[in-house]
Amino acid sequence: MFGRRRIEYKTDEQLRTMVQAGLVTSRALDAAVAAARPGATTADLDAAFREVLAAHEATSNFLGYFGYPATVCVSVNDEVVHGIPGERVLEEGDILSIDGGAIVHGFNGDSARTVILGRPSEADQLLSDVTRDAMWHGIAAMATGTRVGDIGAAIEDRVRSRVGDRLGILEDYVGHGIGSQMHMAPDVLNYRTGDRSPALRPGMCLAIEPMLVTGAIETKVLEDDWTVVTTDGGRACQWEHSVARHKGGIWVLTAEDGGASELEPLGVTPVPVPGA
Repeated sequence: MFGRRRIEYKTDEQLRTMVQAGLVTSRALDAAVAAARPGATTADLDAAFREVLAAHEATSNFLGYFGYPATVCVSVNDEVVHGIPGERVLEEGDILSIDGGAIVHGFNGDSARTVILGRPSEADQLLSDVTRDAMWHGIAAMATGTRVGDIGAAIEDRVRSRVGDRLGILEDYVGHGIGSQMHMAPDVLNYRTGDRSPALRPGMCLAIEPMLVTGAIETKVLEDDWTVVTTDGGRACQWEHSVARHKGGIWVLTAEDGGASELEPLGVTPVPVPGA
């Protein structure tokens, strides 16, 4: 009890600021994704993201975080998360996850997308499609569930229903609460667990981010002390959105339409944050 981290529940006013941070994050990711092409460097993606932050007078929540040296993470092929942008030149057939966030008036947005350059292989396309689909099922469970653990159960159930055990769900890296800090309580697992988890309550904001791999789920950290890779060289994929639950329902903070286009086919209609 005494070691448990406290969950931050936002007021409607704070949620409105979270909407602003989420939209800036989404638009900065738009720019980074547009910059992702064969021949570009991973640093080019970082620069595109950074320019949008500057245009909106927002700051990066990645740059300087425990010494992290860039604005976004760009993780390529067997890199799972925390790839540092630099001189690496992107090539046809690369699969890369771009993860970044913005701080607006003290509150955070955080989101990630996967991009496949050129004509994707069937395996890479399936990996990205299943990861993205599972994320949306997890987000839907934030609207319909009663506990945070319902999100992970929905993610795992969706993955297994589509591909069985052909893709691995990482366990060492999970989603998290978000608000006045980028990483907060509670942890949001991407798999089913028997442990009792916190209740889903209005004012709660969560970053839901499944990470799937084509091989085994074991990972290691490279000598840069940041980049996480699969130990067997399997390809990796990450999709992420920040989501708010309020008294009226949920709203995907890092989606321009609040997630409506993806959630309504799942039976969930997002409800805007009051006054936003």
